[in-house]
Amino acid sequence: MKRFFLRYATLSAFALLPFGLIYGQQKHKQQHMSDKTSDQPYLLLGTYTNSGQSKGIYVYKFNTQTGEATPVSEAATSNPSYLAVSPDRHFVYAVNEDGGPGSVSSFAFDHASGRLSFINKVPSEGQWPCYVSVSRNGKFIAVANYGSGNAAVFPVSNGSIGAAADRVQHAGTGPVTDRQEKAHAHAAIFSPDNKYLFVNDLGIDKIMCYNFAASTGKLTPATAPFVQVKPGSGPRHLVFDASGKFAYLMTELSGEVLVYAYADGRFTLLQTISSHPADFKGKIGSADIHLSPDGNFLYASNRGDANSLAIFKRDKSSGKLTSIGFQSTLGVMPRNFNFDPGGNFLLAAHQESNDVVIFKVDKKTGLLTDTGKRIKVGSPVCVQWVE
Repeated sequence: MKRFFLRYATLSAFALLPFGLIYGQQKHKQQHMSDKTSDQPYLLLGTYTNSGQSKGIYVYKFNTQTGEATPVSEAATSNPSYLAVSPDRHFVYAVNEDGGPGSVSSFAFDHASGRLSFINKVPSEGQWPCYVSVSRNGKFIAVANYGSGNAAVFPVSNGSIGAAADRVQHAGTGPVTDRQEKAHAHAAIFSPDNKYLFVNDLGIDKIMCYNFAASTGKLTPATAPFVQVKPGSGPRHLVFDASGKFAYLMTELSGEVLVYAYADGRFTLLQTISSHPADFKGKIGSADIHLSPDGNFLYASNRGDANSLAIFKRDKSSGKLTSIGFQSTLGVMPRNFNFDPGGNFLLAAHQESNDVVIFKVDKKTGLLTDTGKRIKVGSPVCVQWVE
């Protein structure tokens, strides 16, 4: 009888606890579990498989506190040199940068296991596809075909890629005869408001501007149909800031960052700044460009003889940049690079030294420190995340 009374008293005391206290404890526990999960996003690496040293897309768990990457899975596919993740993070799209006609593939991503499951593959509508992006509503993808100088938009439904909704062909040449003998579309980027598609063309020194119909995927020339970039500069990648008021263009052949004010499909040049030291004399071959997650700094990768990252401090009110230094990437031919979601680390993928170098980011100064950590993988060229 006494034992029954004690048990009853204990249960009664628990029942009398304030609901807010119980709910608060449960919520704290759930939040703690969520925080632990958010510290381990998935890292995706796209590679060139024609080197014979890689199989396709590699998936890792990444610890955003320590910078450790743990292998999880891999998906075999030919030359997935650029990747894009759907807004809902359930699908991954990869260009297959193969000789002759290229293609673009889709995969479902399982968040529990970190595995990619192949959905389908369609022709990219051109040669040597090198870039893929996803519309803001997740209903379309855009692919830039470097070899044939064109871009195409494809509808997607539950991750499955349909027949091309539209295709645009560029024409022209530039003064660098061995690289600009014809049009070379190098990136296709949807505007922050999803109303435009911008296609950077290295061969003709232009950002081509198209109206994008978010319901049909159709493209038409914008009111300002292109942005003329300095002849011989070779526009490559473009990034917008979080406000959507500024855009930053990386030029591959001249190794410069161009700062634009942006509004409703129109670009106004504000600044041109080199991604190399003033006394640099070697071969230039710039590649990728990213803003830090907090928007305070901008980084640009340089291949050629530099193998470096240019680091700029950014004035958020004016959009303009100030060079604050250059960091060796500690590898050969840095292509794509990216920050982990929290902005604690920067990962630089090296196509020729077959590794990804992991740097610690000083969020106050923007400077980078080598963690000593490396991911060994054949010909890595693209770094993406699934949170």
